[in-house]
Amino acid sequence: MAKREKTMEEQLNEDIAQERAMEAEEKESKKSQKRWYIVHTYSGYENKVKVNLEKRIEYMNMGDKIFRVEVPQKTVVQVKGGKKQEKEEKIFPGYVLVEMIMDEDSWYVVRHTSGVSKFVGSVKKPIPVRESEIKRILHRTSSQVEKVELDVKVGDKIRIVSGPFADFDAEIIEVYPDKSKIRANVSIFGRETPVELEYNQINKL
Repeated sequence: MAKREKTMEEQLNEDIAQERAMEAEEKESKKSQKRWYIVHTYSGYENKVKVNLEKRIEYMNMGDKIFRVEVPQKTVVQVKGGKKQEKEEKIFPGYVLVEMIMDEDSWYVVRHTSGVSKFVGSVKKPIPVRESEIKRILHRTSSQVEKVELDVKVGDKIRIVSGPFADFDAEIIEVYPDKSKIRANVSIFGRETPVELEYNQINKL
């Protein structure tokens, strides 16, 4: 039995299906090349680099190669004069994270963005960040526990407002800003007793 020749419509449909399959395969292949890279910026230029790079991605039609630009930040609560103020603080000052497919074009767009000094890695070969590391960084950004900053120093007099020594006055003898804690001498039965307190347990006098 003679084989029936395909009609022009059938052939066209087959070609379209094949083209779509190739496009899907190419898209999937590109997705697997997508990695996160760290870009070093000039001091204080992190947010400017993010804005500038996002504009360049749009202007230079690079959305299929450069996907996300992140400046990891956390919320910090400052307590000054008994008043709380929230501010955003960068987790890695001087660095910006870029999710991209690395090739000559995408490298050029990022590297020549105003405020960028270099990629982290060797000059010719930027090193991608491990996926587990990126997840940890982005998780820190989204679920960062607020840190309380207090304008205190050794020698300051404070009032303890909570805990077993509530309503006692004390004098600061050590400050641990990275832990949001202080060490202070509390007078108990006429004796100076050193105690460790968190920032949210004290008020400055």
